[in-house]
Amino acid sequence: MAEANFSAASPSAHPMANPGYGKRTTPDQHPRTNDDFAHLPPREAAIAAYLDRLPDGADISVKTLAKQLPYGQCALGTALNRLQGAGHLRRGRECMTAEDGSSRWITRTWFTRTARDDDWWAAFTRGDAPRPQAAARPTRSRAHILLAALGRTASVLSLSERDCATLAPLVADWFARGASEGDVLRELTSGLPTPVHHAAALVRSRLTSKLPPPPTPRPPLRVLECANCGAPGRPETLPGGRCSACRGEHAPAQPPAPLSAPTVQAHAAGIRAAMSQRLQEKAYA
Repeated sequence: MAEANFSAASPSAHPMANPGYGKRTTPDQHPRTNDDFAHLPPREAAIAAYLDRLPDGADISVKTLAKQLPYGQCALGTALNRLQGAGHLRRGRECMTAEDGSSRWITRTWFTRTARDDDWWAAFTRGDAPRPQAAARPTRSRAHILLAALGRTASVLSLSERDCATLAPLVADWFARGASEGDVLRELTSGLPTPVHHAAALVRSRLTSKLPPPPTPRPPLRVLECANCGAPGRPETLPGGRCSACRGEHAPAQPPAPLSAPTVQAHAAGIRAAMSQRLQEKAYA
């Protein structure tokens, strides 16, 4: 009967996680339909449909979901594990790099409306799966300011308000490819001809002809974790999102660890002492 009251839960009122955490939607999903979760049992289908409607960053921990949905934490934990086994969910960590170059590992819970097999999740972990394009940064004002101030660096390149508005998208392309304000100014002002007949035409020509190549994207650093025990592992060791121990499989016997150098030296000294004592006993026999 829990499903009958399920509509009372409102995704719009669902709590958000701390910044950087919470639900993360995977890329390249099929359009939403009424049959997205028809292959799941009723409880799991209802929970999956609710998760699908939540925005990225929503807190989808078992404790928070239990406060929003008509299920207990134990039932929700079981349901989330089944969603993971069906390919709709994975838990893990992702390395995030800040603007100052520092990095840290963030706990992630990835959700997909379109069920994925283990091979897809392995590719996603490597960064090979399709990723959504990054939202364009608001570089227009930054580009416009640079162009408006260009005449302070080179007076012959003073531009009108209309010129700045027209040329700003070209400067934004430079910023999008990793160029700094100094890079753009250096390319626009170095080696200027004498005289400059048309400042806007010269700036346009240089912005177009000297545009740097796009940077090579770096694949994200991700690692998956077992849904039961949280042990990290390679994707191929976590089929269905669970490790071999939690699947009830016995891990192969590990070879004994090699002896440390001090232990080897102590054994060798003991052997030499025993041989020396034996030789002395033979000499007095």
